[in-house]
Parts: sequence; structure tokens; C-alpha cells
Amino acid sequence: MKIFIFILLNFYVLSVLSLNCPGKACKNGGLFNPETCNCECFPGYYGQTCQYLDCNAKDPNKCFSWSRDFCQLDEITRFCPQLCKVCENLKKDDPLRLPNHKDPHFMIKKGTPKKDVIVHLFEWKWTDIANECENFLGPKGYGGVQVSPPNEHALVEDPFRPWWQRYQPVSYKLTSRSGNEDKFKDMVEKCNAAGVRIYVDAVINHMSATGGKGSGGSVSDPANKNYPGVPYTSKDFNDKNCQSPSGGIENYNDTNQVRNCKLVGLPDLDTGSEYVREKIANYMNKLIDFGVAGFRIDASKHMWPSDLIEIYEKLKNLDKIIFGANKKPFIFHEVIDLGKEPIENTQYTHLGRVTEFKYGMYLSQAVLKKNGQKMSDLKNLREQKNLIAAGDSLVFIDNHDNQRGHGAGGDILTYKKSRDYKMANAFMLAWPYGLPKIMSSYDFPLSDDARGPPSDSDGNTKPALTKPDGDCEKGWICEHRWEEIYKMIELRSIAEDSEVTNWWDNGGNQIAFSRKEKAFIAINNEDFAMDATIQTDLEMGDYIDVISGYKDSSGKWTGKIITVKADKTVDIYIPSYIDNRIIAIHSGSKL
Repeated sequence: MKIFIFILLNFYVLSVLSLNCPGKACKNGGLFNPETCNCECFPGYYGQTCQYLDCNAKDPNKCFSWSRDFCQLDEITRFCPQLCKVCENLKKDDPLRLPNHKDPHFMIKKGTPKKDVIVHLFEWKWTDIANECENFLGPKGYGGVQVSPPNEHALVEDPFRPWWQRYQPVSYKLTSRSGNEDKFKDMVEKCNAAGVRIYVDAVINHMSATGGKGSGGSVSDPANKNYPGVPYTSKDFNDKNCQSPSGGIENYNDTNQVRNCKLVGLPDLDTGSEYVREKIANYMNKLIDFGVAGFRIDASKHMWPSDLIEIYEKLKNLDKIIFGANKKPFIFHEVIDLGKEPIENTQYTHLGRVTEFKYGMYLSQAVLKKNGQKMSDLKNLREQKNLIAAGDSLVFIDNHDNQRGHGAGGDILTYKKSRDYKMANAFMLAWPYGLPKIMSSYDFPLSDDARGPPSDSDGNTKPALTKPDGDCEKGWICEHRWEEIYKMIELRSIAEDSEVTNWWDNGGNQIAFSRKEKAFIAINNEDFAMDATIQTDLEMGDYIDVISGYKDSSGKWTGKIITVKADKTVDIYIPSYIDNRIIAIHSGSKL
């Protein structure tokens, strides 16, 4: 009882003092303390530590929970000046700890290299993904697949069946243009059996702005906020909390607008509502029951972190037969942060991993030699560009948004510049930072970036894989099947957590480095040949360059031989006129 009174008195003092102390924005998840007029960190706890009561509805930060967890918190510019109460779910003597949502739960098989690469099979059908897990992804070492949103979505007529209709939910029924619920469940089972995990792109921030029938037959009326397929009605949306004149996001420097107003006209769900949280959690729990390993949370920056915590607390553990006991779903958050807005990706790292958009942007600029960047700058990329911690990040060269110039688009490499794109992906897979995700696209012209996947005249998605040789059908790019990409997955697996050693560069765009005694890579991005003797940590002997070489059905290596000399140096020669300007060797390719 004494502890309870002490806590109440302490917060009362802070609340009173806040009246005489002007607030300020705190970066990196700090909290503004009105007693000291400084931003401070209150580490050690999570969840609703106290709930401010009777807050002024005009407060630009609205009344929401104060979460204390390792300085990764909602940005608060001032405290509500009322007495707070300790939440019922706070255990005074044994505070709750935030569950670990950063583990992707890759299958670990004794005697085989670890898996830690995800591929986004964008807009693929469930049947095609199931086949790809069994025939290619599992055997080639991919650890998981990000799948397109499986929920019922809008059917947009103009433009006809664009990709973005998948991001306009009509209900949480599992009927989309990728397939129905039975096909989805079958895919998850087959992929898990092949050692490949499934991560669902979860669209939970908003609902569809397009009315009429959805992909599962449900009818919606966005103008009146009516979605009977869930059901949601007008009371379940954020209109009452949005303070912009238009009801949409007008100013990305206004945190309230970004998190409470409509994103590009999409009705914004009130994730502070217990009813909405229950509906979202029920949808995600159904997917967990089917055996998915986790989720990508679309538009995370448009939701309050404290609301996401409340949703995640309602999620079930993963299937213990597949994943083991007491395992929480892997969650990674789409947070576009290029360092110019008050909402930062670090405000979400306590919830799971976060998409580090700056990584692909700066890596693309280095390969393209844009903005004064060069390949030699990559040695200290994380430190120089202030990227988030490796264990918090999910990295990629491009994704379905920015390859179209949306969502932090710009100098982003895509399949359209294949030679440069291969170099960028090879570096990402060889470099020990973050959890890498490979993009697998379909072709589209930049003049028609809304175009949906290869489809028939009725908008039905065409199969990606029907050719006898296993190659993808016309219109599907399948970057994940490019040799320069999938062969680097084995190198990454063999290198495991070994550090980078023997960095070498020519001061410009020729680089090389080792991963201790396990692997070595060299890349030539100059207009002249790379001709150098470079130190490695590999054992003396002959190795096959895994990019140009291959292992036949008998297990015998064939291809270009790279010799590591007695002093552990290698002579590297890479011409500038060839398409493949990468050499990679590892302990598994030693003859």
C-alpha cells in the first residue's frame, strides 16, 4: 500500500510541476520530465504504467498510456496535468517484460548452416508459393517468405486491379486474389514442412477507401465508415481524434496527424479502441493458428506504439509443435524514417524489428555513385549514416513501394538496373548487418506503376511458375532466383556471425573483405579492371567462385578457381566489361 501511495504522489508532483514547465519534443524515445524540464529515459518496464485521466481533448498528443521500456517510447511533449492511476495489469513486485518479437523463428536443423534471409514474393498466388517453398526456397536456404496481405480487399476498377488494392482491406476474411483460406492454410503447412517460414503483411491501420464488393463478396461503404464484413462502423475510426482541416495527413511534422488522420484518404482505424484491438488480434490469431511465424505491420508509423503494444499482448504464442513452446510471433514494422520527421524508427524498436529504409537508399547511392557516394564508403555505413542497431533492423535494397518511387523512393536500385542491383544485393548478403529481405517482383513500366501482377482479362493472377525448367513465367521477374543473389545466401549462412576482416578498397568503387576464416567477397564497380592481391583469413587452397560456379548433382564443384596462397592472400582480377563483376568464395566451396 505504501508503494502504491508513493507512486501516486510522485506522479501528482510531476503533474503539478508540468503546469510551470514548457514541454519539448524528446528524441530517441526519451520522456519529457517536467520536474527537471529535460528529456529523460525511464528504463526497465513496459505496458501501461499509468493512464492520464480527463486529458484535454485538444491536447495535440491526446491522452494515451505512458509506456516505460528501455527508452523506446512514444514521444511525449508534455504530461497531462492530472493525477494518474496505476494500471491494473502492472505487477508491482514483478513488472511485466516486453515479449521478444524480434526472433524470425527460422528452422534450425542440426548439421546445416543457419537460415536468415527472407524473400518477398510480391503478389504471388498461395499455390505458387507452396510450390516454390518445396522446390526452390527450402533447398536454396531461404528462411522465410513475406506474403501479400491475405485478407479480403477492394476490387478497384480504375485503374484496373492495381497492386495497391491489396492494401485496402474490406474485411479480415482470408479471401484475396492470391487465393482462398484453404489454399492459404495449405501453403503455410507446405512451407513449414520445407523449412520456410511465412510472414503475413498485416494491414491493420486502416480500411478501404473503395466501396462495393470486395474479393470475398463483402460489401463496404467507406463514405459512411461501414464495413459489415468485420463489422466496423463509424465509431471505430479516428475521425474524432484527427485535428487536420481535411481529415487527412497534411503535415508530417505533426505527430497527431500522422497517427490519427487518414493516410492518402484511407479511413483510419481507432486502434485505441478495445473493440478494434480485439478484431485485429482475432485476425492475427487466426493466422497464428494456421502456422504463420510472424507479421510485417504495414504503415506502423501511422499507429501509436502504445496501441500496438495492447494489440500484441492479445496475440497467441506460435504453434508449439512447429516452433517450440512459449514462442511469440516475429513482428517487423514498416516505419519510413529518413531523418526528417519527429516520428523515428527507434520509437518502434521495443516492439520488434523495424524496416531500415536508409540502408537500401545509401547502398543504392553508393553503387550508382550518386550524391558523392562510393563503394568504399560502405565500410562504415551504419556508423556514418546513423542506422539503427543490427538486431533491431530488417534491411532490403528495394521493396514494393520504393521501387515504384513511393514510400521513401528516389535513388533506389531495382531489377531494372540488373547489373548494379546484383552487386547491391551481393553486398547486403555478405555484410553482417540486419535481417535481409530479397524483393521478388513482377515487371511494370514506370509510366504505369499502379499495374497489378500478370493477370488475365478478368483480373485473375497468372501463375508465376509453370515452365518445365522451373523458370518464372513472362512478366514475373523472380530476382530471388538470380544466381548472383541466391548463391550468396549459402555464403551468408556459412559466414554466420563472424566479423568482417581485411577490408580492402581502392579509395573508390572496388572493394573486398573477409568474414574471418569463413568467406571472402570482391566487387568491381569501376570502369576499369580490378587487379589486386588481397589479404584473406581463409585456409590455403583452391576454392570455386560460387557466383560463376556451381555444384553438380554428384556434389562436385565446377567453375572459376580462386587460389588462397600460403600467406592467405588471393589474386583477384575482375574485368569491367562483364555483367557479373562479383567474386565470392567460402569454406564450403574449397576443393
